[in-house]
Amino acid sequence: MFEHLNLILFSALNAHAGLTGWQLLGALFAAEWLIFLVPLSLVTLWMAGPGPAREIALRAFIAAACALTLNALIGQFWYSPRPFVAEVGHTFLLHAPDSSFPSDHATSIFSVALVLAFSRVTLARRIGLVLLPLALVIAWSRVYLGVHWPKDMVGALLVSATMAMLVYTPTLRAACGQLLPLAERVYRRVLAVPIGRGWLRP
Repeated sequence: MFEHLNLILFSALNAHAGLTGWQLLGALFAAEWLIFLVPLSLVTLWMAGPGPAREIALRAFIAAACALTLNALIGQFWYSPRPFVAEVGHTFLLHAPDSSFPSDHATSIFSVALVLAFSRVTLARRIGLVLLPLALVIAWSRVYLGVHWPKDMVGALLVSATMAMLVYTPTLRAACGQLLPLAERVYRRVLAVPIGRGWLRP
């Protein structure tokens, strides 16, 4: 039943064989380049300076890292062939034939977006609310271009939501709070020159 629904949704979302022009370019941009908003968002929060924004950035980073680790474990124990490996639909993006479930791209941006969107830090919340719809665009584009199934995006959302909730538990919040001074010391040591010249916030 679930696989049948997955195939129906894939058929509805996957692009037709003659896809060209701005539609193809737009989908390729969404599938390959929007993901760079994730590190940009975290860097923006970190550069806001010492305080809650940095802790939220660290928390979001940890959530994404743990979610991607879980994805890798799932891929090791359960191989899910990509649509082009299963010879289903049309593919417009070169990709290794590794396991497709869950989507790493969607997991990365969903994890960060969810942590930020539910933050009490105004800047983080605003960034998260911008990232959430863009996460849906990335998820759509990778199905549209034939490198993922809809179920891969559902799996990514579930993994991301789980990790986002975990980093808001008292135990992990305390752990992030204790890890933050270490992260700041590393940051100040590695980037001591630009910080000393006033180019970056300490």
